[in-house]
Amino acid sequence: MPNDNDYILTLSCPDKPGIVHAVTAVFAAHGHNVLDLQQFSDPASRRFFMRVHFGPKAGAVTAEHLARPFDELAAAYEMAYDIRPVAQKMKVLIMVSKIGHCLNDLLFRMKTGQLKMEVPVIVSNHADYEPLAASYGIEFHHLPVTKDTKAQQEARVLELVRRHGIELVVLARYMQVLSPTLCEAMSGRIINIHHSFLPSFKGAKPYHQAYERGVKIIGATAHFVTADLDEGPIIEQRVARVDHSMGPQELVEEGSNVESQVLAAAVRWYADRRVFLNGSKTVVFG
Repeated sequence: MPNDNDYILTLSCPDKPGIVHAVTAVFAAHGHNVLDLQQFSDPASRRFFMRVHFGPKAGAVTAEHLARPFDELAAAYEMAYDIRPVAQKMKVLIMVSKIGHCLNDLLFRMKTGQLKMEVPVIVSNHADYEPLAASYGIEFHHLPVTKDTKAQQEARVLELVRRHGIELVVLARYMQVLSPTLCEAMSGRIINIHHSFLPSFKGAKPYHQAYERGVKIIGATAHFVTADLDEGPIIEQRVARVDHSMGPQELVEEGSNVESQVLAAAVRWYADRRVFLNGSKTVVFG
């Protein structure tokens, strides 16, 4: 079990010999105990990924003393790295439209401690979930959007991101296509839940598409958002079996459970610093 005094190091860089030795040598030299280490070398992208859970240095109240040695490693290995306290909860902005099961699920898991995150603000293009936000003490912003007002609406979203120090935006069945401007501004920091097993049945009404094709399995996909609709790097997918007797609405009802599970898993892994972008794919440490 992680201790609130522990830390998480995440890093990625071009793959080459000596990275693990160099990283663990820093911990040893500064009196830190490595509690868990996961790594992956991708032969296709030739990139190296690592997540390290390590304990505090005796007598130290922060990990600031590690900044200089890791800055030196970053320069030597062309490395991007981050060190966060385990106790630091990720700040998440949730966007939703009129379908609320994923929003409900995320808020319940946050309240019960299953998700280590803080949700300071919820944004919706409809006002339906303002009472739900209020019941959790969360700021709610009703920001309607049309083709003519999308730029202004998304500018307000970005202002909320800056104001609240948001690290992740979650589209919990937010049924609007984000502009390339917003996708670029939050690249690698927006997770969407799509109600199909991508790459099958992209776009609108995937359950109806699945019904027309007579599928025997439906699914849900949590992925990073890019300017290309439903094409972002996939984080998690799960499925449920269906049969010929089920109509489109029954597929929707069956799929909603899968959607909630998949989105919660993706958000949990991201909040735990287990998800890394690797080109058009992801690395997810379990």
